[in-house]
Amino acid sequence: MIGGLPVTSVIVRSSVNVMAGGKTKRSAIIHGALLLVAVPLIPTWLNKIPLSSLAAILLVTGVKLASPALVKQMWNEGRSQFLPFVVTVIAIVLTDLLTGILIGLATAIGFILHSNMRHPIRRVVEKHLGGEVLHIELTNQVSFLNRAALAHALSEVPANSHVLIDARQTDYIDPDVLDLIRDFKDLSAPARHIEVSLVGFKARYRFEDQIQYLDYSTCELQQSLTPRQVLQILKDGNERFRSGRHLTRDMVRQVRVTADRQHPLAVVLSCIDSRTPAEIIFDLGIGDIFSIRIAGNVVGPQILASAEYGCAVAGAKLILVVGHTRCGAVTTAVNLACSAQTAAAATGCDHLGSIITDIQSSLDPTACRDLREGKQGTLDAFIDAVTRQNVQRAVESFRRYSRPLDKLVHDQCLAFVGALYHVENGAIEILTECPAEPTTPPSSDTNILSALGSKRHHDASQ
Repeated sequence: MIGGLPVTSVIVRSSVNVMAGGKTKRSAIIHGALLLVAVPLIPTWLNKIPLSSLAAILLVTGVKLASPALVKQMWNEGRSQFLPFVVTVIAIVLTDLLTGILIGLATAIGFILHSNMRHPIRRVVEKHLGGEVLHIELTNQVSFLNRAALAHALSEVPANSHVLIDARQTDYIDPDVLDLIRDFKDLSAPARHIEVSLVGFKARYRFEDQIQYLDYSTCELQQSLTPRQVLQILKDGNERFRSGRHLTRDMVRQVRVTADRQHPLAVVLSCIDSRTPAEIIFDLGIGDIFSIRIAGNVVGPQILASAEYGCAVAGAKLILVVGHTRCGAVTTAVNLACSAQTAAAATGCDHLGSIITDIQSSLDPTACRDLREGKQGTLDAFIDAVTRQNVQRAVESFRRYSRPLDKLVHDQCLAFVGALYHVENGAIEILTECPAEPTTPPSSDTNILSALGSKRHHDASQ
């Protein structure tokens, strides 16, 4: 009636009640009503129940609740879970139920406090486009016990650097800790020329989210980077994507600052496959790349025009062609090459033939025969090999059929790179690195799009 905890009746309310067929909360209410009636009215009769009978019921129920499987589970969860469990069991056996539970509770609290004091924050250095940022992520509960550890972390922030204090996963921050963060932001950091960014602080803390570091591509950044550096940015982004350590970005700010201008670092030609979104697999922000997507990564006049605009006009430093394993377009091209069907007849798609024909240019004429005779290995491995060859052809097509792109490569302002994305694990395999020296430009000055159209007509006729 006054809110007391019914310690001794928990087993009856829960597991025994369920095993007896109880399905709703009404069973617990009925149990409470029975206790309320029985204890004051028939205590003498209740005391006539043999204690051995009650003990047998409790022992059987206890064995079911504290089974060897439960002990093994607690052991597997680590010392911080297993030791409070063992201490609670031993304390209950040696004392009584209430005392044992209190001892176990005190032990668990001790482990929680010790964990909070040891790991109050998580620190990681993020490599943003504008430079390195020290990301300090606060835990769920930041109490006065964590103040010393946080103060030590903030004091170790190098001068002339940038720090991000992240409270997005935090439910409570002690006022003393808030004062520490406020003093660091307003006094200590400016004195040491440290830029402080804040994110995730609740309104009641009177902190505004403020991202001050550069997390998107600017004109100055685009002009200062080389093609090799842009490729390394993409490699680093894919590594973060695979490990789940995405950079902390202010997307709202990126939308605002890129509304009137854009300075992409690269043009990425990828497949339309739903598993290969370039901005995600390279952990990029808004405005960082031009993304061109077409089934099979084939290069046609429209693709060339888009790439020329992205590099010659918008200033991108890299063209990255990204094929992927288990590609549906390549699989269809291989299957149709080994059969007498057309793309339209096999798929019902009237306009798929041009893409299929282009991909089939990467096939060896004897491939179907070797595949049937088992000389090409498994079908999946063969399709991935054709995909690699198709990526190489796409890279060569950019240089061969575009004078503006070829000139940018000759001037060492642009590089072409081929890559293969593995849908099984999210890894990027670089097939062609940035060349150290520009290759020899083509000697022909024929019309680019006409040459490409003539080649397509020739391939289709074959």
